[in-house]
Amino acid sequence: MLARLWAAPLLCCGFRPFFLGAALWAALAMGLWMLMLTTTLPLVPGPLSGSAWHAHEMVWGFGMAAVTGFLLTAVPEFTATPEFKRRDTALLFGLWLAARLFGLVGLALLPALWVPLTAALNLALVASLAWRSLPRLLRQPLRPHQGFALALLALLGVEAGFWWAALGGRDAMPWVNACVGLMMVLIVLAQSRISMRLLRGMLDHLGVHQADYRAPPPRRRLAIFCIALLTGTELLGVAEPTLGWLALAASAAVLALMSEWHFGRALGHRWVWPLYAVYLCMAAGYALLGLAWLGAPWAPSAGRHALTVGSMGLGVLAVMNIAGRIHAGLPLDDRRWRVVASALLVAAVGARVLASTPWAAGGTLAAWWLAALAWAVAWLLYAGFAWRHLSGPRTDGGTGCEEPLDAAAPAALRPPLAAD
Repeated sequence: MLARLWAAPLLCCGFRPFFLGAALWAALAMGLWMLMLTTTLPLVPGPLSGSAWHAHEMVWGFGMAAVTGFLLTAVPEFTATPEFKRRDTALLFGLWLAARLFGLVGLALLPALWVPLTAALNLALVASLAWRSLPRLLRQPLRPHQGFALALLALLGVEAGFWWAALGGRDAMPWVNACVGLMMVLIVLAQSRISMRLLRGMLDHLGVHQADYRAPPPRRRLAIFCIALLTGTELLGVAEPTLGWLALAASAAVLALMSEWHFGRALGHRWVWPLYAVYLCMAAGYALLGLAWLGAPWAPSAGRHALTVGSMGLGVLAVMNIAGRIHAGLPLDDRRWRVVASALLVAAVGARVLASTPWAAGGTLAAWWLAALAWAVAWLLYAGFAWRHLSGPRTDGGTGCEEPLDAAAPAALRPPLAAD
């Protein structure tokens, strides 16, 4: 039985268990949080009090699963090195799953060790991922992918800070907010390697020829710098008016990344507009944050949810639908469910942002439920339609994580994951 489980296709590539786990956890953790809010379930007590648990599990539990699955697949291709072994995937996924499960039931089983063990499992996950990824990323000449290495090290530091605050009885939310900033940096890095190539392919497919379309590196670096500067200054406790202007600068820098995206009908393509929406939600999130800090009549949570539900959610869904299919030996999935899932995430952003404004009035709880249901259904749709190719064998004759072996597949449906 164990031998069959070890040989299962689910463990042959890092993205398989992590993408599936991220989708299922996104729906489950949101459901648990809404039950906590409506008192059906008791709020998590102690250092991981309700909102901190929710924020950590949606940003770290869900987001880190997606990051781990992406890096386990992308790093070998970026660096032209061998694929990670099954034992690497099994160990990392085991740490991630154990951290999620023990975080839920550890208080009842081992109350004295609940927080320390949960912290150890989460930190072991990112430390193990860094141990396996950093040598490959940093040994390359000129280190073209060192941004991923630096972001991974920063994630380790931020997660350590979260648990340091939790164990000391201090407010851990600033560390979650810092993690959101790092996730935005990773999205900018990943989008430059996926969405640009995909949009070029769609432009060619539609007959709009652009010989050398790519995100200009200076604009990408400016966006990363502005996001990192805001993230660091907020973590240091800088006054809100200053944070407000920095957030508006980050919003403008993100919008600048899209300055060359305006190619008419190509942007309405079902594979392109969700990628465009990733940056729009990011820019809107930082704008909402900045204006809130400068005195606008809504809570900063409006901006934070535009960043997490919108930018992170849409970005992760896009990566899962592109890398998760291409590296399972399949063309992109053009069925309607994927467009519906993307639209549900956009609807969830709108509902959750509305709930953070005075205009929600007495409908705040209803807006919360609408956002939660839209979010959960989007990820259950992904899990349902992706289950077969994530857990089953390849059908194109491949045995690893390589791209489709069918050379006849249209180029626009086979965008490579590697950098330009």
